[in-house]
Amino acid sequence: MTEKAVWQPDSEFIQSTRLFQWMKSLGFSEYTDFLKATTDDIAWFWEEAEKALGISWYKRYIEPLNIDHGIKWPRWFTDGRLNIVYNAVEKWACHQKTAKQTAIIWESEAGQMKQISFSALHEVISRVAQGFKKLGIVKGDVIAIYMPMLPETVIAMLAAAKLGAVVLPIFSGYGAHAAAIRLKAAKAKMIVTANGFLRRGNMINMKREVDTAVKMAETIEKVIVYNLHDIETPWNEQLDINWEELLKNKPLEKTEEMESTDPLMLIYTSGTTGTPKGTVHTHAGFPIKAAFDAGFGMNVKQGDTFFWFTDIGWMMGPFLIFGGLINGASILLYDGAPDFPEHDRLWKLVHRHHVTHLGVSPTLIRSLMQYGENFPELNSLKVIASTGEPWNLEPWLWLFEHVGKRKLPIVNYSGGTEISGGILGNVLLLPITPMTFNSPLPGMAANVFNEDGKEIINEVGELVLTKPWVGMTDGFWNERDRYEKTYWNRFKNVWVHGDWVKRDENGYWTMNGRSDDVINVAGKRIGPAEIESVLVSHPAVVEAGVIGIPDHIKGQAVVCFIVLKQTELSQEQLKNDLLELVCNMMGKAIKPKELYFVSGLPKTRNAKIMRRLIRSAYLNEPSGDLSTLENPDVYDEMTRLSAH
Repeated sequence: MTEKAVWQPDSEFIQSTRLFQWMKSLGFSEYTDFLKATTDDIAWFWEEAEKALGISWYKRYIEPLNIDHGIKWPRWFTDGRLNIVYNAVEKWACHQKTAKQTAIIWESEAGQMKQISFSALHEVISRVAQGFKKLGIVKGDVIAIYMPMLPETVIAMLAAAKLGAVVLPIFSGYGAHAAAIRLKAAKAKMIVTANGFLRRGNMINMKREVDTAVKMAETIEKVIVYNLHDIETPWNEQLDINWEELLKNKPLEKTEEMESTDPLMLIYTSGTTGTPKGTVHTHAGFPIKAAFDAGFGMNVKQGDTFFWFTDIGWMMGPFLIFGGLINGASILLYDGAPDFPEHDRLWKLVHRHHVTHLGVSPTLIRSLMQYGENFPELNSLKVIASTGEPWNLEPWLWLFEHVGKRKLPIVNYSGGTEISGGILGNVLLLPITPMTFNSPLPGMAANVFNEDGKEIINEVGELVLTKPWVGMTDGFWNERDRYEKTYWNRFKNVWVHGDWVKRDENGYWTMNGRSDDVINVAGKRIGPAEIESVLVSHPAVVEAGVIGIPDHIKGQAVVCFIVLKQTELSQEQLKNDLLELVCNMMGKAIKPKELYFVSGLPKTRNAKIMRRLIRSAYLNEPSGDLSTLENPDVYDEMTRLSAH
């Protein structure tokens, strides 16, 4: 049963949104009619979407969609030519009204700040692009960006794209091994990095990691180093070039004209098995989908300040860049921890820089709740967005009540790196209930299928997409068959996303976690997030991770891993209380077989709980790819909790 709506848009608010105004201009007065039209005719919809975003073309496309190669390999905007750098920066820089508007705001953990206008950004991108060109970079070469969230990170990314090079963003917190895997798989020719960065006051020497990664990968010809901090930096005269040398070049005037289908970016994403997968994103793919979701899903527009607490290596980093800049908004980059040196650092950032649109994850909010509600006024905020994992009720309500003052919509947003944005969201024309999604995003033909491929309502099933969309990954880099097996192997011509969801009769969708995480106890399917929500409702619990393990009677049994707050209760008492709580809330059939207290849960560096690693550690099974793991000591701790 869906919770009662807690946020209701009034008619004045609805009419003020970009989505409503655009929908009305297309002849629709009801959102349900409009949504149906967007998936009945996807070619029409995405042509209208790119026009509404004001995408500029060097040569207009012949047709919006060609599926001669089948639904798995659509070709969008056939024979069109563009460069997304023109659409994100140059068109704003070339107009008198927008040239001096702020494009980038940056703050470091140590408190340094910088602002860059669209015209200044255009010039520095052009200088760096000229520098890349002089170093031998040509269209199609892969340039890795291995940096924290700095203006130079955006500049390097867009300078590469201006030349027609392919950008490979790598998470700044990766060690050398994880970085090298991606460099080698992509055959990267150049890497751009910073010499170091601060996290919680500690200096991380990036350059040392880069040097090790470069030796392991064996593909890098040049290393560009931005000296962010005054620290001792190892230097290789044959490979290394100071970022400042690039800025001495005259600006490169020519922006490469790219085919719609030319690759712009490779983002590597880890699955439950095997090596990371290189999702391929084109100039007319990821940026247009990201800009649409931000602009029409979240109502980001000119004059707004868009901030997502993220890293360039997570898809929300590029999403922030393209989603903000293509819509003419300012983007805020923060290079630091969200609760350092003060617990309310994140909220001070929002207050200080007049952020209008804030993006967070449920894990981030759970971690900040413990510090209370003593933070500055956040009067600039218009929309809060969240992604990364399913919500639990208590932190969702805390965010809505204490940060949003029960007035701001929370745009729950779920999709993925392979999507270039969202499948499900909370559109601002409809009521919002806690933790759920009120609609698929326009243009996304989402459905819920059972194991027989039949549409279901009020039951947990597979989230699927029955039609392609702009932004859909153009396969995996050099792994065509793996891409088809990953998403298209279950039902004919249906994308199976890998998430368990439920859609109710009122049109609200609930995320139940990854479908490979689902637990089947005596024929009862349950998403681990449901049990985790019950556990974290206990005042002594910070976080919970739940898995299913083989059970010779029930098929699977539930095992829980709990991170505690400071408490005076004995662990034995707490264990009994929590087991009883699950039984009372979920039924005796779901009673956990085991419950353990642990120091932390294995997470990716973008704060997703890695249930597959909890399971593999606990069952002493092969772990698969560990390169995205932030806290390997926690994984080691769990391997000692043998299930046998």
